[in-house]
Amino acid sequence: MIDKDIFEDLFVLEMANNHLGSVERGLKIIQEFAQVVRFNNVRATIKLQFRDVERFIHKDFVDRADLRYVKKTLDTRLTDDQYATLVKAIRQAGCTATATPFDERSVDLCVELGIPILKIASSDLNDWILLEKIAKTKKPVVVSTGGSSLKDMDDIVTFFTNRNIPLAINHCVSIYPAEDSELEINQIDFLRNRYPNNTIGYSTHEYTDWSNSMMIAYAKGARTFERHIDIPDGGVKVSPYCSLPHQIDEWFKAFHKAKEMCGAPGTQKRMPPKKEIEYLDALVRGVYAKEDLPEGHALTDEDVYLAIPLQRGQLSCRELMNGETLLKPVKKNQAISIDDIDSPYAQVPSLRKTIYNRGLDVNGKGV
Repeated sequence: MIDKDIFEDLFVLEMANNHLGSVERGLKIIQEFAQVVRFNNVRATIKLQFRDVERFIHKDFVDRADLRYVKKTLDTRLTDDQYATLVKAIRQAGCTATATPFDERSVDLCVELGIPILKIASSDLNDWILLEKIAKTKKPVVVSTGGSSLKDMDDIVTFFTNRNIPLAINHCVSIYPAEDSELEINQIDFLRNRYPNNTIGYSTHEYTDWSNSMMIAYAKGARTFERHIDIPDGGVKVSPYCSLPHQIDEWFKAFHKAKEMCGAPGTQKRMPPKKEIEYLDALVRGVYAKEDLPEGHALTDEDVYLAIPLQRGQLSCRELMNGETLLKPVKKNQAISIDDIDSPYAQVPSLRKTIYNRGLDVNGKGV
């Protein structure tokens, strides 16, 4: 049985390459966001991106400064030891370190550094050489679905399911940044229906809101969440799809509010709180005698009427059954109590206690 609880209410804070090739800057990002995590009492990972830069970029293109992705990869490279420093700092800060490996050697680095959860980027959804390497680690995997086809998704879910590897599937729109009208949050419904045995999450790049999309996604059943993070340290211009510490704080608070408002899981009946039950009990009608009724009389619907208020110990419309025998005489307009009749409710201690703990007491005060 695949254990998917590892992804439940898990936040992935994607540092990506925002360390800009500087361990010091990476440590500042970790420190600032770890504080926000602690203050909000959530489970969070800070995620890095690993690339074997020497092999990841073909040697004939390393000097192509006009290729943005190539230049950024080269400008932000770190050594294995530097990555190890950041991973250690993440753990010491009380978060989990996770990573996206973009090549096979980077998967080995994840294993070497003890990374517990691996992320597959949307761009690598059908990179089967990389996926085979990741699967051999047997580590839980999160995959983003940006730009994917349905066949891509079915194939990757089948691939990891057959290997009994936990897989979380993030709805993702790979537009950086994304407008509200481009979020397609209804895809969470689609993913939950198509892959009911997988945790469904939401990886988001919008830049206008940190509350509404979280609350909608949680209500639709997303249970792991991802955002890019950065800090405006040293005059660095933060990309519009990245979130600052105060915005992640707002995001976490929206999660707590969504969880509070949604309540119990949608897979089971909620348990009503005591104050709700007491409120409704006050509206339940009690059983009253229409006329004087003698001991031994078998009650019928013609002998009683129903009215509020329900009194403590009184039979209510919920318990009234034809044929119950009176154990003592009852006067006209008198409340018929559970002790006045030969009823199974009087024989079960828990039911008897419930009936005596509801309604008005003899002084006319509620429970």
